[in-house]
Amino acid sequence: MPDALAPDTLSPEDAKLVTLARAARARVGAVEGAAVRDTDGRTYAGATVDLPSLQVSAVQVCVAMAVSSGSKGLEAAVVLTAADEVAPADRAVVEEFGGAGVVIHRGR
Repeated sequence: MPDALAPDTLSPEDAKLVTLARAARARVGAVEGAAVRDTDGRTYAGATVDLPSLQVSAVQVCVAMAVSSGSKGLEAAVVLTAADEVAPADRAVVEEFGGAGVVIHRGR
């Protein structure tokens, strides 16, 4: 089965998010990687944080970085995960900050 997030199936901007999410995940060997693009075109990438005292999903890391950088909303998100669907908590944080119309791409 072809990768649903193959660069030739996405816009150049969304393909960049896939590249950033893959790099973030690989850099620390995390379970998940994610990247988001805000309404100003800035991108944020992150990986799952799983410490004894702190657990944050890759999407939550990205949204936290966007919010703390002064972003006002999101245009798109990419989540790379072994799960069959985006976690409800990740969908919720993207929709809360970016609105119900934000595209969330999921891949492995």
